[in-house]
Amino acid sequence: MLKIVLKRSYIGIPEKQKRVLQALGLRKIGSSVKRVDDKSTKGMINKVSHLIAVEKVDK
Repeated sequence: MLKIVLKRSYIGIPEKQKRVLQALGLRKIGSSVKRVDDKSTKGMINKVSHLIAVEKVDK
């Protein structure tokens, strides 16, 4: 499992990146979600890596 935390605002970023953050479930700065560590999640993380923090978590 991965814990993903939104660290920076997404004001002024491209629309595609906003949709990626919404698909991850991140709405406000400081909000966090837990996601399964798979290829699709890794791809989304790579697209918005400059806005988020990721850490590995046990189930």
